[in-house]
Amino acid sequence: MNLELEVFRSLFVSIAEEMGIVLRRTAFSPNIKERRDYSCALYDARGRTVAMGDHMPAHLGAMPASVKAVTDEAQPGPGDIYFLNDPFRGGTHLPDITSVSAVHLDGAREPSFYLATRAHHADVGGMMPGSMPLAKEIYQEGLRIPPVRLVRDGEYDPALLSIILANVRTPDERLGDLGAQVAAHRVGERRLREAVARHGASRIVRQMAVLQDYAEAVMRSRLSRIPDCECDFSDWMDDDGFGSAPIRVHCRLSVHGSSARVDFRESAPQSRGGVNANRAVTTSAVMYCFRCLVDEEIPYNAGMLRPIEILTRPGSICDALLPASTAAGNVETSQRIVDAVMGALRQALPGQLPAGSSGTMNNVSFGGIDPDDGQPFSYYETIAGGMGAGPRTDGLSGIHTHMTNSLNTPVEAIERQYPVRVRNYKLRAGSGGDGRRRGGEGVVREYEFLADATLAILSERRKRGPTGAEGGGAGRPGRNLLNGDEIPSKGNLDVERGDLLRIETPGGGGYFSSMNLPTNSASMPEAKKLRTADRGSLTSGSPNRLNDVL
Repeated sequence: MNLELEVFRSLFVSIAEEMGIVLRRTAFSPNIKERRDYSCALYDARGRTVAMGDHMPAHLGAMPASVKAVTDEAQPGPGDIYFLNDPFRGGTHLPDITSVSAVHLDGAREPSFYLATRAHHADVGGMMPGSMPLAKEIYQEGLRIPPVRLVRDGEYDPALLSIILANVRTPDERLGDLGAQVAAHRVGERRLREAVARHGASRIVRQMAVLQDYAEAVMRSRLSRIPDCECDFSDWMDDDGFGSAPIRVHCRLSVHGSSARVDFRESAPQSRGGVNANRAVTTSAVMYCFRCLVDEEIPYNAGMLRPIEILTRPGSICDALLPASTAAGNVETSQRIVDAVMGALRQALPGQLPAGSSGTMNNVSFGGIDPDDGQPFSYYETIAGGMGAGPRTDGLSGIHTHMTNSLNTPVEAIERQYPVRVRNYKLRAGSGGDGRRRGGEGVVREYEFLADATLAILSERRKRGPTGAEGGGAGRPGRNLLNGDEIPSKGNLDVERGDLLRIETPGGGGYFSSMNLPTNSASMPEAKKLRTADRGSLTSGSPNRLNDVL
């Protein structure tokens, strides 16, 4: 990348990053300000991604669908901000509320750029506090918002705002978090206008296009160094929470020259439970996987996906249709899609990719009435696990991997704001997979409830642990316990004051070099190599530190 291009890449990324900083610092909920469960991005006049902040992979690759949903239905004017969360009209799952605005340069009738933010709100209504229940249809999961103009000419639409706030358990917190997203847009637009004033609109637009072309060229170069191949790999969700058999996520990877095809059409049909991912989530997971193959600071934009064709089957676990419930699709099935794609890539590049990481976000949400002030409360968080080992290093322990780039909420923040006490918080010794390079350890987190509450858990990897690589052992599966009794990976529960919830998250898979030990294919759920030519080389890098493992 030449110097001029790097200057503009840094400029555009800095706008998205500053939007994220404003969103985090002005948000009300710990889920955004402490866990950093949000993302921000910049788009060109056609809604194509130009730059993203180093935020949540689960959000970033899916957000262009939200921009498209808005522009398909309306044309944002100056001072307008559209909001949506509908998974079937550009969203991912209902708690992720996306905001989209257009930037009109002086004298221009059409938008020159778009800005978007996505933030996971701790409650958007529905049958359970936290809006992450085990549900059979999306109508049970919360308030479904199509693209609506919530901010008009810089002011909230009072009627629309009142509808949203009337359908959530914590309206003051929701208003604060919505306001944080609005503030992020204002800062992003200000920085864009400053950039245009300094460099000129035509130069800014030209550099955006050049960066997208550059990202495509880098990705094509990387793909050309993967041997031509066709590889199949299947991994499995534990169940859908309603007693189903394991649910197959199947990836058929084809690499030919400088292009690739990723085919999920043989994956299971959409399920009763909330493990259904829409196509935007699947696209986001694929984008993340291929980004991990590139070691340089490639612009994380629309150009990356031009060489990659993604095939899904509508009505499947990877491309769900209304009225499927989707709460876990974004957070759990996205992880399994990554595992399936990485499993196929490991066949194409043997001995070069890390073993499976924890493969779950371990979602915990609860709420009720705080006995101290009589006010409703609602809380949500994900819990870290173990990272898979690589050929040269052990896996990292107690870390969020792959599609989550968030943090665990600090104990002090939970205990200060909610009627709960964290009794135990430590690494889960012995949970990482065996191998010459050991998988990272998972986490133990125990909550003592200081008030009666309603609890929802959406977790995975409770029946089979993350896969090892090149003969390495699988990571230890996770466990959920209530008052010492094991409970399912997914479910809705009523808890009483004094109850103790213990979450034990999976460790990462172990790793052995194929030059030292034979590959133990039994450690993989299903792997079938169809055809691979001579072996290539791999360098890696990722916004989630996979390069630390390889």
